[in-house]
Amino acid sequence: MAELNTIIHQPMRLKIMSALKAFPPGEQLEFVRLKKLVEATEGNLGAHIQTLEEAGYVAVEKDFVDNRPRTRVKLSKEGRRAFEDYVAYLREILGSAS
Repeated sequence: MAELNTIIHQPMRLKIMSALKAFPPGEQLEFVRLKKLVEATEGNLGAHIQTLEEAGYVAVEKDFVDNRPRTRVKLSKEGRRAFEDYVAYLREILGSAS
């Protein structure tokens, strides 16, 4: 049996990964929109994104639009695979519980 992915399992990171997984591969989501989707504060979201980025699960791109900073996040191939493995693990656990 596989092991629980503790990086993804944390509730806010699970929300972030779920939100990003809902978009097509490679599509970026602006930080402000992601913040609204997962109902997080800027600092909390930033810290969790950093953890996911360090794990290689998300890619972060920062640039400027009309002299305003913009941060966009997308699920990496590794992150997509890790999330799918996480969901499969949960299904395995639920299947063995019945």
